[in-house]
Amino acid sequence: MDLIARIAAIVGEKHVFVDAEAQAPFLTDWLGKYRGAAAAIVRPGSTEDVAAVLALCAARKIPIVPQGGNTSMSGGATPDMSGRAVVLSLTRMNRVRAVDPVGNTMTVDAGVVLAKVQEAAKAAGRFFPLSLGAEGSCTIGGNLAANAGGVAVLRYGTMRELTLGLEVVLPDGRIWDGLTALRKDNTGYALRDLFIGSEGTLGVITGAVLKLFPQPMARATAFVAVNDASAALALLSSVRARSGDRLTAFEFMTGDCLSLILKHISDARLPLGAPPPAAVLIELSDADDELELTGRLESALVEAAEADIVLDAAIAQDGAQSKAFWRIREGVSQALVREGKAAKHDVSVPVAAIADFVAAADAAVTAAAPGVRPIVFGHLGDGNLHYNLLPPVGLGDTEFAALAPGLTHIVHDETRRRRGSISAEHGIGQLRVSEMPRCKAPIELELMRSLKGLFDPDGLLNPGKLLPGPAEN
Repeated sequence: MDLIARIAAIVGEKHVFVDAEAQAPFLTDWLGKYRGAAAAIVRPGSTEDVAAVLALCAARKIPIVPQGGNTSMSGGATPDMSGRAVVLSLTRMNRVRAVDPVGNTMTVDAGVVLAKVQEAAKAAGRFFPLSLGAEGSCTIGGNLAANAGGVAVLRYGTMRELTLGLEVVLPDGRIWDGLTALRKDNTGYALRDLFIGSEGTLGVITGAVLKLFPQPMARATAFVAVNDASAALALLSSVRARSGDRLTAFEFMTGDCLSLILKHISDARLPLGAPPPAAVLIELSDADDELELTGRLESALVEAAEADIVLDAAIAQDGAQSKAFWRIREGVSQALVREGKAAKHDVSVPVAAIADFVAAADAAVTAAAPGVRPIVFGHLGDGNLHYNLLPPVGLGDTEFAALAPGLTHIVHDETRRRRGSISAEHGIGQLRVSEMPRCKAPIELELMRSLKGLFDPDGLLNPGKLLPGPAEN
């Protein structure tokens, strides 16, 4: 019996796609940057299905590319063009297995869409805080594979901090059942943390125990105009001093970024008139009375204005206004796509170094490519900036594509000088794999390759992603 027939016997014939039309949605990444080919698209319905498929493929040395919602920003879920790989789509595995409102946990399949997890938590009177632009289509397995962050990392942390236990199928088909809800367990190496952020190169995550939190009953949101990133950092310190861990989000956007949003997003409205030099979107949340929370935010902004940190500010008076403020921030990615090709960078630096990084990177890239347009936004409170570069006006896509690698090296060099990371929340995938030797110490790459060799000696899981060089066979 051939491979496809044996896989069909495991998952069901209707869940194995071999014709080009059925495969097409699974073979191009979300941004349309990468395209691949596959022997088959396979949609398992259970952890046991995944284990059986992996065991079969391991025996025949067939590569496996795990895929969730196919929303990767780095080509991390797209196969290469060889056509040898089996793409393992986990979207059928979409059960919320259990919700424990006493222990504040939820156990889910890896293929559950993030928005469904949020809704299930809310139905139980609880809150799951991960929130990002693709939440209506990205899956928990993908969020775990990339250690997703989003807008609430400042208060709640990344997926690594939001996860207690995992269920993982190893490359040879064995199942590791680590679905523990324990918050304390010091019985050796934290295997869970190896798989989170590994981009499907060490094992296929099939289930997770997630942390839940009390449902916030009150929110206070403000859109604040500032001069630059230095002023935004000063404002962050002021608001944090007043609000403590009630500070949930602190999002930064430059004036050029705001202008781009107004140009392309018809339903985005700035509450303060013309675009300021820069702006911050602030949100506090708590179980307290909303008036008390709004008072805290207002006091912090008044104090900052008196210190000449704030140029102007608007506090949302109701949920509709808060949603309108967030629409501005949510429109950035869409506006960038509509503007055209951009060199995208997802970096993190120590929070105190953000203003210095932005100034240095702006100066360096404009010196290398006069007229290049930095569009800078991101999660300033946790040090994560999306530093994107649009081509000089009038420069064609081909010419800009030739400049982009050199500009990326400049941005990443400035990141490295501040002991930062070239991937804060989007993963390495295919996009940044060639940059790893420049940005990781040899000993780090050696240790990572050793782990890859231990878990996946034949290099069958998600080949060509995350690790450059000899780890992939």
